[in-house]
Amino acid sequence: MTTPDAWLAPAKLNLFLHITRQREDGMHELQTVFQFLDMCDELSFKLREDDKIVLRGGIEGVADEDNLVVRAARALQTACESSVGVDISLEKRLPAGGGLGGGSSDAATTLVALDRLWGCGLSKDKLAEIGLKLGADVPIFVHGHAAWAEGIGEKFEPVEVPEPWFVVIQPEIEVSTAEIFSAPELTRDCPPITIRDFLSGQATNVCEPVVRQRYPDVGKALKWLEKHAEASMTGTGSCIFAAIDTQAQAIDILSKIPTRWKGFVAKGCNRSPLYTK
Repeated sequence: MTTPDAWLAPAKLNLFLHITRQREDGMHELQTVFQFLDMCDELSFKLREDDKIVLRGGIEGVADEDNLVVRAARALQTACESSVGVDISLEKRLPAGGGLGGGSSDAATTLVALDRLWGCGLSKDKLAEIGLKLGADVPIFVHGHAAWAEGIGEKFEPVEVPEPWFVVIQPEIEVSTAEIFSAPELTRDCPPITIRDFLSGQATNVCEPVVRQRYPDVGKALKWLEKHAEASMTGTGSCIFAAIDTQAQAIDILSKIPTRWKGFVAKGCNRSPLYTK
């Protein structure tokens, strides 16, 4: 249950993912559609009298100074020349390495919340500019609307797409994004498509065949979910999803998943729960 003072950091799905080229600097230009879920991490903030940034409830194995939440707070503190610190409590519900954008979402929520609590008064565009230095997905979460994205993910425009229920399955593995994007077999020359092409079903996730091959349990989860509905992988995985018409149908499918996997049912949201709570 969401606590009254919590700020939400929602999951996202990549409804498709094409790579159109690899730049000389090694970065990949892509096309994708981001949509939010009503499954969220929760963050709480308590201002300090000193300028320290203190995080409670970080990610196991990740030093606080490397956590995107702390990095976002410090980046905003510098941008605003703020002398105020903050205690941050993070309740993680979204898996790391799952392709749901949890770390980027946590960073974006930190920027939005502290901009208000510290009285910085920055625009969404400025917060997104700060966020882009932390990760390519952060600006999407700052702006808070389902989006068609291009470039390295920093060029985007709001879109209205159906908001179904989703079954999301989490194989108990963490996929390395760097490994997948450096894979020689990854398709990097997709012809550009339009939003109309996507809505007519002419889109896939080019990372999916690579992940299936290198992480067999993701392939097994996809094969299982495909028995119930059209299944896809989000981002570079490991999470997979299927759009379902009703909540009851989604819950029924989830009840049947093998015990070695985790999963959840969530509603697709074109407007981020960060702003609708």
